[in-house]
Amino acid sequence: MDRAVHRLNQVLPANAVITDPQQLRTYECDGLASYRVTPAVVVLPETAEQVQEIVRICAEHELPFVARGSGTGLSGGALPSSDGVLIVTARMRRILEIDLANERAVVEPGVINLDVTKAVAADGYYFAPDPSSQQVCSVGGNVAENSGGAHCLKYGFTTHHILGLEVVTADGEVVELGGPAREAPGYDLLGAFIGSEGTLGVVTKITVRLMRKPESVQTLLAGFPSTDDAGAAVSAIIASGVTPAAIEMMDALSIEAAEQAVQCGYPDGAGAVLVVELDGPEAEVAHTFTEVERHCREHGAFEVRVAADETERANIWKGRKSAFAAVGRISPDYIVQDGVIPRTALSEVLSRIAQLSAETGVRVANVFHAGDGNLHPLVLFDGSQPGATEQAEAVSGRIMELCLEHGGSITGEHGVGADKVKYMGRMFTEDDLDTMQRVRCAFDPAGICNPGKVFPTPRLCGEVPGRRHGVHPLVEAGLADQF
Repeated sequence: MDRAVHRLNQVLPANAVITDPQQLRTYECDGLASYRVTPAVVVLPETAEQVQEIVRICAEHELPFVARGSGTGLSGGALPSSDGVLIVTARMRRILEIDLANERAVVEPGVINLDVTKAVAADGYYFAPDPSSQQVCSVGGNVAENSGGAHCLKYGFTTHHILGLEVVTADGEVVELGGPAREAPGYDLLGAFIGSEGTLGVVTKITVRLMRKPESVQTLLAGFPSTDDAGAAVSAIIASGVTPAAIEMMDALSIEAAEQAVQCGYPDGAGAVLVVELDGPEAEVAHTFTEVERHCREHGAFEVRVAADETERANIWKGRKSAFAAVGRISPDYIVQDGVIPRTALSEVLSRIAQLSAETGVRVANVFHAGDGNLHPLVLFDGSQPGATEQAEAVSGRIMELCLEHGGSITGEHGVGADKVKYMGRMFTEDDLDTMQRVRCAFDPAGICNPGKVFPTPRLCGEVPGRRHGVHPLVEAGLADQF
């Protein structure tokens, strides 16, 4: 490590290599603060060339490395290695190109999500992926986790809005995945990389797809007596053939937190609220919005508000967007989970979560993308109380099991990271995991790129069935001709 640090200081600008123990602790966790590891060294590159040099030094000295953006992830995906290098891309914040004629832009990985939209808003364009942390999260982190956001119901996830990537592989080679066109020939390596949680390499340049702002946007806030009533309204809306841009639900506990944090003014006494947004051609939005409002009222909504302008729309969204952070107002500690269930199972799963909370005495606040069944239960606890952390983790794990029992998934947009590694074997077979690992090994045969994440066992590349010694893993996997 000492030799590596010496080399890093030679290739990076002054103050770009951090080894002071106190400064290193700044980077010991991402947004999931219950997992903490202090890295051996942190580096802050400013260019793709510097990232390439860093990775080459790590490969030469057989040091593990982890890439990190803004550190807002919620699965421990950017958790550093205690004996490795943490590559922080926060200084790589240039928007390199805006090409409105072809509806695309090229950005560096440290560019903040919302800044892409700000750069093109005056011309009537925006970047569609909108995680709740979009004011601070980086596009590079969005690529790593395949982040979604409130509007993923209609517009999909990050993977649907990325055209191309420049990537530094684990051996320090720079490769291009995808390109400026929306479809590229050959293997979908771009799709494989997006959502790989930093286990296949480090992104240094991203070509994003820009979208035109819709002609009309209408936003509705509806208060319901219970989550069952709100869930029934969601099912009715989707069954009617309407595809809103977003359908978000919050339960009573999360509403309480949001009110304390941002005074969002949601309906008094609501057991649940829905935020429903429609966008598109004005005539279409007007027609479908009437239908959405009718379904809400028919399924028990006791109050329905419609945003009259952009200010009112922002106020409606303020409570939902602040929900995760707001829970800190009602609990000293909490675990943010991320699971997926079929929409038709919403009522049953929420009832089971409420029952689990009552049995254990552990409070659970529910905030989620109701339209596509992506749950974000927040398990509340006080870490200063003996056994409270372990009990909260047990409740969190039981919620993940509930998702799987109902044919769902252990993650919708937060990733597996370090937090959900233990559940991978419950969702996938050994053959599934070995197949995934072959892809990982093709990119990172030495196993130094974000090790210990995603996969539940220390599957080293040399242990993958069928490996032929002396053959480069890219050649063996049939991927070499793609670079």
